[in-house]
Amino acid sequence: MKYYRIEKNNKTSLIINYKNDLGFNITQYASNIDNIEILYTEALNAALSRTEYINQFINNHNPKLQHLKEILDNEHLLPPFLPEEVWAAGVTYKNSEFERKRESTTPDIYSKVYNADRPEIFFKSTGSRLVNPGDPVGIRSDSNWNVPEAELAVMLINNVIIGYSIGNDMTSRHIEGENPLYLTQAKIYDKSCSIGPCVIDIESAKNLNNYKISCNIQRNNKIIFNESSSINLMNKSIENLILWLQKSNTLPLKSAFLTGTGIVPPPEFTLKPNDIVNISINEIGTLSNKIVSV
Repeated sequence: MKYYRIEKNNKTSLIINYKNDLGFNITQYASNIDNIEILYTEALNAALSRTEYINQFINNHNPKLQHLKEILDNEHLLPPFLPEEVWAAGVTYKNSEFERKRESTTPDIYSKVYNADRPEIFFKSTGSRLVNPGDPVGIRSDSNWNVPEAELAVMLINNVIIGYSIGNDMTSRHIEGENPLYLTQAKIYDKSCSIGPCVIDIESAKNLNNYKISCNIQRNNKIIFNESSSINLMNKSIENLILWLQKSNTLPLKSAFLTGTGIVPPPEFTLKPNDIVNISINEIGTLSNKIVSV
């Protein structure tokens, strides 16, 4: 199952993608269930898995199942999960290590962190600063080399993984390449992160290591960049990364974690305003954002 959040007439609703391309608006039948956290709590209180809870809900309420496209067309998508904090890992793929060595004036540090037990982990965003799916993400006006980073996003409630989504971890290669101590400025700025369009429940996420991540970038209606990677190319497991994230670091009730990218555009490439970034993960969907200068 997958979950979407939409906003209409200042009202938030949770959409359940129940099976195949069929779904329903659970908030229409239970007004209190308008986000994943409440669904998680309701299922927990009923001593049911979320799959069992939704099956029971369908049996009890007989909601109208519609094609997902009909439900979501012309609706305003929100981040499917609203964490209090978003954290991220870097240099978890060999390709990322290579490209960051190439951009940096101090390349050895990236080899060391790639091969070390301790991963690179940094704070990325608060939930309130996340960009909605479909809305513009930003490139820094004081940087001349900016790229998206296509990543698997992990959603946690009470330190427990409840599902996965797609993350766009926007970054300035110019600023970080100039000096690694500028990492936070390269990573944290207005409109620098988007998550969406939905969350796939961990109960439905089978063979995660086989998931393929793709990124294409359009400019003037032409695809100017198109590459892909795979989750199984990560050099550290998601569980290991989460353990390091939690060391001496108390996470809030809801948090998200971006797991790094294996897709890095070449040095001659930089994003420009009005480019469109499309990041896809099979079984999850596609996160699309236009580019603006901030």
